Amino acid sequence: MGTAIVVTSGKGGTGKSSLTAGVASCLASMGKRVLCIDMDIGLRNLDLSLGMSDVAMMDVTDVLQGRCSLERAAAVHPKLPNLSLLPASITLPKDPLTQAGMSALLEQAKQSYDFCLIDCPAGIGSGFQLAICAADRAVVVSTTDPASLRSAQSAVRLLRERQIPIHLVVNRITRRFLRKTHTNVDDAMDALGLPLIGIIPEDPKVTLAASQGTPLPLYSKNGAARAYLNISKRLLGQRVPPMRI
Repeated sequence: MGTAIVVTSGKGGTGKSSLTAGVASCLASMGKRVLCIDMDIGLRNLDLSLGMSDVAMMDVTDVLQGRCSLERAAAVHPKLPNLSLLPASITLPKDPLTQAGMSALLEQAKQSYDFCLIDCPAGIGSGFQLAICAADRAVVVSTTDPASLRSAQSAVRLLRERQIPIHLVVNRITRRFLRKTHTNVDDAMDALGLPLIGIIPEDPKVTLAASQGTPLPLYSKNGAARAYLNISKRLLGQRVPPMRI
């Protein structure tokens, strides 16, 4: 039985999709069967981070509304055979998607995959509720700026109501920013009250890799790519030394 992990933040622009794609690619490279599910319906971009914009034909709405099976809809990555993607639909569905349907989808997916990584939409509305409803674990992604931390706090509160275990990833860290603002990773941990599973440095290669349709871990081995690998190893229960920024 696999594990369903929702990646969320409460607000957009924190790097949820990049993290989901990077960690999924690393886990697949280590031999784990991974399914990425993009739940940002109407605003999908996980396919871009994975380099799969021209691969997937069906989407998560097709599966949830019974028009297509999971096996048929999940597209296999062209370079990482252990990695599959169930993209979000481009348009909003006419009929509402249900939490019961999402729970059934994940229950089925966990029979075939070691990890199901769910890319959560921004905000804490119905899309957020749908994405988290059947997750086994959660990763909250935040930067160190106050707006990001405040939004993450709202997401954390709702995750705790569902008693979902949560870990924190602090993204887009630069030494210059930390020095100028007199903040650090400990401040983010204290604000959210969460155990830290990884820190990710600001890295222009994240955008460069996506623009070339290549998952970052296949494009680079340093910077954010190394951080994604460290997080992946920790999800597998391995002890990894903290990354120096």
